[in-house]
Amino acid sequence: MDKEIVTEQHRWLQQLVGDWAYESTVAMGPGETDTTIGMDRVKALGEFWIIAEAEGEFPGDGPAKMVITLGYDPLRERFTGTFIHSQMSYLWHYDGELDGTRRILTLESSGPAMDGSETTARYRDVMEIVDESRRLFSSYALREDGKWHEFMSARYTRVA
Repeated sequence: MDKEIVTEQHRWLQQLVGDWAYESTVAMGPGETDTTIGMDRVKALGEFWIIAEAEGEFPGDGPAKMVITLGYDPLRERFTGTFIHSQMSYLWHYDGELDGTRRILTLESSGPAMDGSETTARYRDVMEIVDESRRLFSSYALREDGKWHEFMSARYTRVA
């Protein structure tokens, strides 16, 4: 197998490597939110992948850990990855792309609906690079009316 070429998209992911403090706001119900804080440690796995390991509070459920893997598939010309959470049994699969500004990565997935039914729903996570020390992250669910509803947002600040 020939050595793979590191692409611009792979290099884009490497800017996430480091330690980040975050503060997130989660929708708990109509007009009700909860704010939590935590740490996100992002490591490179070679030049092609990153692994983000976060620890913090999960609103109403106590301490939680989350892991995101992200890479770029040059054959499909798409970002790819996974998300797991210590309080969920589902393995989320990401598929995404950068916008034209090269600052916003949109990752789509599908998984269990959050309404307690045994159906699946579509989700969208949006990561925005503000500058080398700040980034934003928002999670959305697709509603029946075809509109995306934001249910979580987080602000990250680089600490190392």
